[in-house]
Amino acid sequence: MSRTILIVDDDPHIRELLAFALAKAGMTTHQAGDGEEGLAKALSLKPDLAILDINMPRMDGLEVCRRLRAQSELPVLFLSSRDDEIDRVLGLEMGADDYVVKPFSPREVVARVGAILKRVGARPAQAVPASVLARGLLNLDPEGWQTQWAGEPVGLTAKEFQLLQILAATPSKVFSRDEIIDRLHGPGFAITDRTIDSHIRHIRQKFSVVGAEDVIETRAGIGYRIGACAGKAA
Repeated sequence: MSRTILIVDDDPHIRELLAFALAKAGMTTHQAGDGEEGLAKALSLKPDLAILDINMPRMDGLEVCRRLRAQSELPVLFLSSRDDEIDRVLGLEMGADDYVVKPFSPREVVARVGAILKRVGARPAQAVPASVLARGLLNLDPEGWQTQWAGEPVGLTAKEFQLLQILAATPSKVFSRDEIIDRLHGPGFAITDRTIDSHIRHIRQKFSVVGAEDVIETRAGIGYRIGACAGKAA
């Protein structure tokens, strides 16, 4: 079955170059010339993967990715004009699956797209049960992607929800960062420990707004596990 790829870049030459290369690989493509158009098409067309340029008018690729991640798990490949660690780490922290630095070979992009699609297709079904997970004042509804603390909703991104779900499903286990990466992205996915730390930090910040200070427990030198969720610091 042909895969559908959305190419979002303000340079028409790059869009056409990638569209040609992806078509030769048997994929169907759609194009958008700026971030706002790209976000709208990503939500309406529901492609299998989006290629996002970071620097675009009207809405940059990072913001497009952030908004997508609040609503879907659409795989994202970033295009960056700078081989800069901040761009790379920030992009992956926001939920991107990979990145390519300009100038690039169209073959490399096609190979990266294929690898992401293969990896996504090979991800095991979530080990977390579909029923609501409850621990202390925390409630997670995997089917509705809803998070509540003491009955009050807490807005998490899709990756943040999945990470918390992984921890809550096995409350006695301390997960290493590598184990969390494997659960979130599949074995062999290359991101830094800093990305997981960033997800944890963002989750804690969001829960602190509703007075939750013991959602996630840090075990120094080991990793993380779900906290007591009793409403006070553990």
